[in-house]
Amino acid sequence: MMVANYGRAHTMPSADDTGIFDYVIVGAGTAGCVLADRISEAGHSVCVLEAGPKDRNPLIHIPAGYIKNIYSKTLTWNFVSEPGPGVEGRSFSLPQGRVLGGSSSINGLNYVRGQAADYDNWAKAGNPGWSYDEVLPYFMRSERRIGNADGRYRGSAGPLPITDLDWHHPISDALVAAAESLGIPRNQDYNGEKQDGVGYFQRTINRGLRVSAARAFLSRAGKRPNVAILTGCQTAAILLEDMRATGVRYFRGGAGGTVETVKARREVILSAGAINTPKLLQLSGIGPADLLRQVGIPVVHDLAGVGNNLRDHYAVRMVSKIRGVKTINNLVQGPALAVQVLRWLIGLPSPLAISPSLVHIFWKSNPSLARPDLEFACAPASFREGVVGLLDKHPGLTLGVWQERPESLGYVHVASRDPFAPPRIQPNYLTHETDRAALLGGMRLARALFRAGPLAPYVEAETAPMPELQTDDELLDFARRNGTTVYHMIGTARMGPADQPGSVVDHRLRLHGIDGLRVVDASIMPSMPSANTNASTLMIAEKAADMILGCDAGSAEAA
Repeated sequence: MMVANYGRAHTMPSADDTGIFDYVIVGAGTAGCVLADRISEAGHSVCVLEAGPKDRNPLIHIPAGYIKNIYSKTLTWNFVSEPGPGVEGRSFSLPQGRVLGGSSSINGLNYVRGQAADYDNWAKAGNPGWSYDEVLPYFMRSERRIGNADGRYRGSAGPLPITDLDWHHPISDALVAAAESLGIPRNQDYNGEKQDGVGYFQRTINRGLRVSAARAFLSRAGKRPNVAILTGCQTAAILLEDMRATGVRYFRGGAGGTVETVKARREVILSAGAINTPKLLQLSGIGPADLLRQVGIPVVHDLAGVGNNLRDHYAVRMVSKIRGVKTINNLVQGPALAVQVLRWLIGLPSPLAISPSLVHIFWKSNPSLARPDLEFACAPASFREGVVGLLDKHPGLTLGVWQERPESLGYVHVASRDPFAPPRIQPNYLTHETDRAALLGGMRLARALFRAGPLAPYVEAETAPMPELQTDDELLDFARRNGTTVYHMIGTARMGPADQPGSVVDHRLRLHGIDGLRVVDASIMPSMPSANTNASTLMIAEKAADMILGCDAGSAEAA
């Protein structure tokens, strides 16, 4: 197994060094890896703090390891949501990456940018510089698109390879044909001119291996003498002097480890994700004053939006039992698995080197809509009791569907002064009528796909939901009781003007009211892009790097 070499950067500077860096980045996830690379490339000294371990676990790098990694106790933050009012009081496991590469080391590997209108709406909400035309160059800069692509929209020289599916299955092909038979057009590049349509997902997989942000970006930064990457170091607080961030305090080696500090000459940058970023701000006395007082944290800066505006995708898996052909269920269980391992080892197409979802459908829950509001992520496989990683013994097909731009809003609230205590997380799934209506439309479309001519001969039985569930109330009850998170949490440090209630950072991602402190991760998204969130986070980090270095269109402003 090839593992990226991060050079000398896994150790803190020696006692002869100052322990002061130009930039301190909290979190070596998707955004933190990009920032470390771009900022250090420009000659600045950078310290990256990561609470998790190095990315040496082989299951990180084998794409099929996804089904194990999301349950890992060492590679993820094992967050759990509070019981949700819109989902029959259910709680959900909310794993987030806790390893070099963050969630890009454990995610489902699909690369999805979203729709142009998503980013145009960010700009219209008071965030100049964030329209689609302005962020497109940053999407393009990070990627090395391998395969046919329109150069107006796709990059070819970036560190991150984006590849096409190389393992095809007759059920996948039949599903694509079924969608076309229902009037959904074939789209060869949903990351190009428009998203609408059906086709095969693009992935962050190259030569049979996952390419995380750590492999693509941090491995380059780690070879530079001006970079220190500290693993096993959990940040506990931001150091503040006269309303300016000057560094961070962290625990080396976990709760029983030593308490240390690192200082930043220029900026502290939070890239800890949509759960840990607001938690760290709140632990540092930055957040809703009433919340901080409730848990005994002195209020340094009353900023009401910190931890609010949490959004996540909520999916329903529609499942059928398949006949007449073997699916992934049959191909990776028992003796058949050895054949697939051998194929993977010698570089042949194999289900061990694919993303968990192969076919995409971006379409409308209602024909009257101007643009798609549904994403389908589909695979020729099914899972017992709906648990990813626990495959059925019989062949199956799963169509996962979710509302692309959820309006249900939740929160992340610190639960105590203990930096190792998990926060209270409430996504409030399905509490907004728009989300419920869209999901119902998606479930009915999934049924139409199962019954469409090209796919129907393969469908032996629809197993979830059962066909007798017909009314909106019955289907919505099924969704409440059986749906699940897609692990796409965003929005808890929302970008927006200072006079806009709930805003946490400005359009240059600087925290309102605190100097020397910037947030660069999915928490700054004002609203959910019509996409899996990793590609958007890469773009945010690329754009933030230019802002920090003063080489973007707004460089006339103070960076």
